[in-house]
Amino acid sequence: MSGEISPAGGDSGAGPSSPELRASHADRDRIVDVLRVAAGDGLLTAEELDERLEVALSARTLAELAPLTADLRPATETKDVVRIEQAHSGAIERRGRWVVPRRLELAVTFCAVTLDFTDAVLTHDTLVIDSSMTGKRLMLITKPGIVVDTDALQLAHCKVKQRHRPGDPDVPVTLRIELVGHKTHGSVVVRPPRRTFGQWLRNKK
Repeated sequence: MSGEISPAGGDSGAGPSSPELRASHADRDRIVDVLRVAAGDGLLTAEELDERLEVALSARTLAELAPLTADLRPATETKDVVRIEQAHSGAIERRGRWVVPRRLELAVTFCAVTLDFTDAVLTHDTLVIDSSMTGKRLMLITKPGIVVDTDALQLAHCKVKQRHRPGDPDVPVTLRIELVGHKTHGSVVVRPPRRTFGQWLRNKK
């Protein structure tokens, strides 16, 4: 691996203010996601990716994780706030390997919104979705490790449907989604990804 990346952390100006803080499973998973996206964008070779993944997965402190993405941040750093404004037009979708911001503002009128977190890149542990949405459906597709809190969302002529699939209770929480603001008419649906035919067959046995 190149000299600027080291398990000891090296000289990392962008490191955390408390470098001895222990790294959680969620911290390691977020770094792994960023590294894989960077490799997919051609910023890392396969060998560099393997080396950095090895360090990330064995890191014990945040200081060990920080240098792994320090030279990638201009290309992979997420925005703090993303605002989507749309009215009376086509559906809004975020799918595949999209980078999740800290805060997502939805100013949407009669447009369906789908946010699929199945392959999303998680660089923070919390996402606040501030909704100012009228009509249609807001759908969140989650995966194990993602929890959704709708308690602070104000509803008018709108229902919330949360569908859960039995999972491993030991899976750590990697992302907490907090829905705030208001949703008028339509619905809010939170569900896991649809099972493939192979998964369906295995569950039938």
